[in-house]
Amino acid sequence: MKVDVVLGLQWGDEGKGKIVDVLASGYPVIARFQGGPNAGHSLQFDDKKIVLHTIPSGVFRKNTTNIIGNGVVLDPVIFMEECRKVSEMGIPVQERIVISKKAHLILPSHKIIDAASEASKGDSKIGSTLKGIGPAYMDKTGRNGLRVGDILSDNFKERYNTLKNKHIEFLKQFDFQYTIEDKEQEWLNAAEFLKSFKLVDGEYFINQQLGESKKVLAEGAQGTMLDVDFGSYPFVTSSNTTCAGVCTGLGVSPISIGSVSGIFKAYCTRVGSGPFPTELKDETGEKLRSIGHEFGATTGRPRRTGWLDMVALKYAIMINGVKKLIMMKADVLDSFETIKVAVAYKVDGEVTTAVPYDTYADVEPVYKDFPGWKRDLTKIRKEEDLPFEFMNYVRFIEKETGVPVEIISLGPDREQTIIRQ
Repeated sequence: MKVDVVLGLQWGDEGKGKIVDVLASGYPVIARFQGGPNAGHSLQFDDKKIVLHTIPSGVFRKNTTNIIGNGVVLDPVIFMEECRKVSEMGIPVQERIVISKKAHLILPSHKIIDAASEASKGDSKIGSTLKGIGPAYMDKTGRNGLRVGDILSDNFKERYNTLKNKHIEFLKQFDFQYTIEDKEQEWLNAAEFLKSFKLVDGEYFINQQLGESKKVLAEGAQGTMLDVDFGSYPFVTSSNTTCAGVCTGLGVSPISIGSVSGIFKAYCTRVGSGPFPTELKDETGEKLRSIGHEFGATTGRPRRTGWLDMVALKYAIMINGVKKLIMMKADVLDSFETIKVAVAYKVDGEVTTAVPYDTYADVEPVYKDFPGWKRDLTKIRKEEDLPFEFMNYVRFIEKETGVPVEIISLGPDREQTIIRQ
């Protein structure tokens, strides 16, 4: 059996939570392979709405096992609060969630380092969510981190204090006021809460599931253009958000990867700083933000908005080996007379269809115009009922990318989804 993958092809916020929830009925195992509580996966069904930050999006499906993989960084406090909210909806979280012992922990001091570092950058801020993600990954690669499995050790408190004191020394370089003590006991209580879950050797566990012929769906967080290697560095996240991250984030071999589905919005958004070639800083951009309710699920910050960027989309498809596309939020474009798509960039006067290495390059998008469909798509449930102008837009994307659009989402609810045959 293979590990199928669903991941974002833009700058995150593509709608991965909804799609994983929709697809989860066909998978007994759902696995998060990277990122942390900087993710915000929104799900809506049965007149309920919830945002998941660490818990895999299959948790609301009966008879599913939801794995938090070793590539994830986990904040026990946020996770405990998230579990409380999900439990109040009648979901037995301890029965449906297992956690890799190799997943790294986010300490209160990681968040302080994150805030101090971001504040020190002035106008060069990267737009961190201030969840401690970057500092936690720094400790991981610096071989200093604490992992979930460490909470089972008799000297865990001592190891916690050693890392905390290391962080306090590091913070002396910043002119930044903070306190740790008021957050410490809450964090230690939440770390104790983790013991109520099944803590596993994730790599053995997931390969055992595959060996038992169970289908696995790997759920990505953030998006390809935020990948630490292939995104718009340094305005990126601290993990590999691409398909390659599935192998290192779960402990599966490359030959175990099956179908790779890439999610994209029918337009583009971005939270935080960094390049955004098709960004609209006018009334059109504000209209996209308003209709699409484009505010960060984790931070609440207004998202930057712009037209679909075909150059970046094709780049993300190439990096990930995407064989299926999933289009989200096409209904947001229902009222637009004209819809634009960037088909190339003009960089230093030269036209190119490649994403430039230089993050700070002066990029001017080259647009192709499409007539809008001027029709409410949110109540359509069959492909044959979709307007010609909309399908013309879809077919253009398929022709340009060479990849079929297999799912079209026309609203936030599970039911507002067309799966094309």
